[in-house]
Amino acid sequence: MATEGILYLCATPIGNLEDMTFRAVRILQEVDLIAAEDTRNSVKLLNHFDIHTPMTSYHEYNKIEKGKKLIAQLKAGQNIALITDAGTPGISDPGEELVKMCYEENVCVSVLPGACAAISALTVSGLSTRRFAFEAFLPSDKKERENVLKTLEKETRTIVLYEAPHRLVRTLRELKERLGNREVTVCRELTKRYETIFISSLQEAYAYYEENQPKGECVLVIRGVSYETLKEEDIEEWQKLSIKEHMLYYEKQGILQKEAMRQVAKDRGVSKRDIYKALLQEKEF
Repeated sequence: MATEGILYLCATPIGNLEDMTFRAVRILQEVDLIAAEDTRNSVKLLNHFDIHTPMTSYHEYNKIEKGKKLIAQLKAGQNIALITDAGTPGISDPGEELVKMCYEENVCVSVLPGACAAISALTVSGLSTRRFAFEAFLPSDKKERENVLKTLEKETRTIVLYEAPHRLVRTLRELKERLGNREVTVCRELTKRYETIFISSLQEAYAYYEENQPKGECVLVIRGVSYETLKEEDIEEWQKLSIKEHMLYYEKQGILQKEAMRQVAKDRGVSKRDIYKALLQEKEF
């Protein structure tokens, strides 16, 4: 009985071909088939490393039907390597769908780590790397895009976004309008000859690229909002209510007056005694 094959997720360079790993070259030479996002683009990489393994297309528009065929080949014992146009398969590309299908069919998946634009940009950005949120490309659908931007307004983690050069100015303008003038690092053409790391603010970056048409794929790394800023914004929102209205907000939820006063004081950044005094004054008037 034939042993089932393995799906190898092979990271490929995002620009500089010297970033290809020895292991990735070996696996691509040894597998029975290479599934590539764009075979016309990938053939250049394979030729450079003298790899002559048969290749087939696997992309966003055939990921379900082709995925089923690849699963059948894997279950029949073939080893298949999945590569994307650049970087790590499964990151902002249809590879994640194939991985999911493999696990549903109990097919083994192995990863060959390597280049990834998001991680490369994050590490070179000069911003915090301890916690980050990767959003890939912002949605093109207006409603979905609005929902994502609304979520990012209060995101405390460093934010990593991908963007195409012809949409960069529009995206920087939207981010400035929604997130405020946050610090941003615009990473362009990473690992390539004209790599640029532009550290600025969203306003400065917008103004610069509005005058200087960008070329090449970009990664935006944006500072998350601080907890202190969020707290100040919350206090400002609560202060739009009178203290009596604020108390009523909690009392309507069945919260006892004493506990409601404690919560109101916390919301407004004052002491419980201050709330008590304010309520007494309101009664006097």
